[in-house]
Amino acid sequence: MALGEQESQIYQNILKQATEISLNLMAVKVEQHPEDFLSWCYELHDVAKNRINFELLDDHQLPIVKKLQDQLASAISFLQLKTLRVAPWPVITGFVSQHSEVLALEEQLKLTDYIATLRATPLKDMIVEDRLTFSGKHAASLDPSLYNFDVEWFASTKNAKGFHQLFADFPGEFDTALAHIPLEGAVSEQDYQQFMIAYLSAFANSEEKPTLAPATRLLAMRRPDVFTPITNTKLDALCSALGITKLNNRDFERYWTDIVKTIHAMPWFTMTSVADEFEQQLASIKALIPCWFYHADKDTANQSNYIKLLNKPTRSASSGAKKSVRRGKESAEILVDRALSDDSIPQHIRDKRDSIVSEVEKGRSVDETISLMRAIFG
Repeated sequence: MALGEQESQIYQNILKQATEISLNLMAVKVEQHPEDFLSWCYELHDVAKNRINFELLDDHQLPIVKKLQDQLASAISFLQLKTLRVAPWPVITGFVSQHSEVLALEEQLKLTDYIATLRATPLKDMIVEDRLTFSGKHAASLDPSLYNFDVEWFASTKNAKGFHQLFADFPGEFDTALAHIPLEGAVSEQDYQQFMIAYLSAFANSEEKPTLAPATRLLAMRRPDVFTPITNTKLDALCSALGITKLNNRDFERYWTDIVKTIHAMPWFTMTSVADEFEQQLASIKALIPCWFYHADKDTANQSNYIKLLNKPTRSASSGAKKSVRRGKESAEILVDRALSDDSIPQHIRDKRDSIVSEVEKGRSVDETISLMRAIFG
C-alpha cells in the first residue's frame, strides 16, 4: 500500500499496538486481503473486535485490544472524512446510502425531521423533552412512542453538565444567542460572531465555563445546512482530515474559519446537484453529512438510546423496582395531545384524555397508557 505521511504514521502506530497481540491475531483465519488502507483498517478492526478469540487473551492484553480497536476506528474516521475534501456530491450521497443500515440513517433522519418542527419555536416555550431533543441530551422521560429516535445523534452533549444546567434554568439566554442566526438564507460571519458573544454572555453570571461543542450542537440544529456539530471525542479525526490544527474547547473563532468555512468550500457542498427526494432531504441538512463519515459498524445502530428504551424491561411492581421518571403536567399534556391527534385513536379514548395525562405525569409512557385504555374500554 502506498501511503501518505499521515497515513503512514497511523499505520505504524497500529502495527506497534498490534505487535503486542500478534500471536492472537495470527490465529484468526483471514480470507480478505485488502489492497487499500481503508479496507485494511476495516478488516483488522473486524478481526480485533469480532473474530479474535478473547478466551485466549490474558487479562493484561484486553486493554491492548481495546486500544487497537479505538486506533482503527479513528483511522477509519480520518480516512473517510478525508474523502470529503475532494469527493463530488454523487459520491457523498452514494456513501451515505450504501452505509444507511449501520448508520441507522432512517432513525437519524427522523430526528432531523422532528427538529425541523421545533426550529421556529423559542427554547423557553418548548417543553423539557423538546429542549433535550434540540440540545442533544437523552433522558428517560423521552417517550420512545413519540420520540422514535435517539436525540444524541449528531453530537451528544450529555457530558456538558454545566451547559445543561444553564440551558434548563435560562433557556431565554440561549434564545437570544440563536436569534442572531437567521432561519433561512445566508449566514454571515457577523451573524455567527453575534451568536458567539450572546452565547458567552449566557455564562457570565455562572461559575461554569462556556465550551464550544454544545454551542455547535445548537447551531447545527438551528441551521443544519450551515453548521457541522463537533464532539471532543471525534475532533481529532475531523481536524486531521480537514488538514487543520486541532481545535480546543474554547476555539469559537476558529470553528467558523477552520471548520465551517472549510466544509463550505468542499466540492460536494458548493456543487450540490439533487437527483431525487432522498438527495433533496440530504441537501437540506448537508452540513450534518460529515457526521456520517465517522466510523460506524453493525453495533452502532444498537447503541441508540431509542433502541435501548424500546428494549427496556417492563416495569416491575416489586419493591426493588426502579421508580419511573415523573413528568411535568405541561409536558404530559402536550405529549398526550400529540398522540391523541392520530386519526386512528377512537373518540371514546380521546375522552379519557385527563386520565391519560395523569398516568403520563406519573412516568408511564403515552403509548403504554393508551394501550391500557384501549384494553379496558375497547
